[in-house]
Amino acid sequence: MTLTRRNILTSFATAPLLLGLDGLIRSAMADNHTGTLRVAVAKASTNLDARDYVAQFQLQDLIYEPLIRYGERGAPVPCLAESWSLSDNDTRLTLNLRKNVSFTDGHPFDADSAIWNLKLWMGVADNSWINASKFFSGVQKIDEHTIEIKFTQPVPGLMYELSYVRPVRFLSPISVNEDGTLKAPVGTGPWIVQANSTSGSSFIRNDKYWGDKPSFSGIEITVMPDSRSRVDAMRSDELDIVGGGAAALTSQEADTLRRAGINVITAQGSMTMVLSFNTQRNPALAEKAVRQAIDVGYDRTAVSAVLFNGDAAPAGDLLGPTVPLSGTRHDAPVRDVEQAKQLLENAGWTGAPYRSKSGKNLSLELLVSDDFIAGSKVFGEILQQQLGEIGINVTVHSVDHASRHSEIPKREYDIAIFQTYGAPYDPFGSVTLLFLSTIEGGSDGKVALDPSLDPLIAAATEAVGVEAQLAALQVFYDKLREDVLYSPVLYPPTYWAASSRVEGFNVPPTDTEFPYRGMVLKS
Repeated sequence: MTLTRRNILTSFATAPLLLGLDGLIRSAMADNHTGTLRVAVAKASTNLDARDYVAQFQLQDLIYEPLIRYGERGAPVPCLAESWSLSDNDTRLTLNLRKNVSFTDGHPFDADSAIWNLKLWMGVADNSWINASKFFSGVQKIDEHTIEIKFTQPVPGLMYELSYVRPVRFLSPISVNEDGTLKAPVGTGPWIVQANSTSGSSFIRNDKYWGDKPSFSGIEITVMPDSRSRVDAMRSDELDIVGGGAAALTSQEADTLRRAGINVITAQGSMTMVLSFNTQRNPALAEKAVRQAIDVGYDRTAVSAVLFNGDAAPAGDLLGPTVPLSGTRHDAPVRDVEQAKQLLENAGWTGAPYRSKSGKNLSLELLVSDDFIAGSKVFGEILQQQLGEIGINVTVHSVDHASRHSEIPKREYDIAIFQTYGAPYDPFGSVTLLFLSTIEGGSDGKVALDPSLDPLIAAATEAVGVEAQLAALQVFYDKLREDVLYSPVLYPPTYWAASSRVEGFNVPPTDTEFPYRGMVLKS
């Protein structure tokens, strides 16, 4: 299996999901529909299986729940596990499961169903990027609502990993056919899938939910790939929520909605925008001096002003300050044209307007995709102009989402714009999936493909205790920084827009969630 942030989606249809969704959505958008939250997403999620790496996180989060939720700044919050304890030098995890909980098909959530789910992913080779799977030794039932998981060593980031959306969350054992295929997406969560297709999804409230029930009765999710259409629908009062990780807003779109009198919320995100250098494809990038020149050759503050209206802080590190175990903080590199020119001059790259060495021009192809990161093309044009001023000829290659997913894993680029995974997957999600050469990254690709990083990553994932983990991670972070194996760009914000019907909007702690908790819809 190849692991991706967002795989190209495949069609999915099951008997319980045969309602006429197009009609439902048109009705919801045309009528006031006061009991239904109307949300737009950029892409369809036709396969909602909790075991697969394909659906948008936000939709799966409505259905499936974890043992432990990721709270503010990574604080563990009880969910399907009421409490837990570690023993035997943190190699034995005892979980007290919440009582009187059922899946929405009526099947009980208990020790047996929990163990059935855990064995789907723990100890499975494809999931070795998750430390809890990599170091899994066994699981046993203590009683109907208590289980014990054993590990071969203490697990770095265990509490974060137990909050992941996939493949960690719990689906009903009877929602799966004998051949392993899914009958229907059934979890313990507060929402039940009523309909799902390429045009959108319909959810109704789980009135038997064990926790705080949502105050409104349904969620209608409409697939709107075009961001302008999403903004227009928001302005015409056809939507209640847009933004976040499922349908990102640019700062310009956020400003447009503000000027229209719509409530726009700006929140600090947990992802980092970075530049990847493909040292294997372009020999010039194999030179540290060239990478250094690029790193100080562009203005991060100007990029933030253009892309995010100044709301994004320039980045000096791989992971942002809100991410646990993100290491020593460094100031972002400041553009220094003379330093960049001198670095290139000293490395033998001379000439004007573009430099060359030994008959080779200093030319780079930059891969961008506005579908993947809104504003990428504009950022590419800034790089083209500013790096051109130091003698680097940059060609901007703009592609759609599908083409990026094809070209990135093949490393068919010289420079490309990436994003780290963010909460709850970091730090270990980005460290392993974006840098470990022995794990297939799928369509997400690798920020840096350097086998010398592998032992440093192994040391970090095998370190025992938070202090040792942080120390080992710092060695990895320092190696990236000292060798300029990537260029940190910005810590992007997250924009949300909410209609006048929405009260009690709370920004979720991760971009993998919709902000429905605590929300009230006015009539």
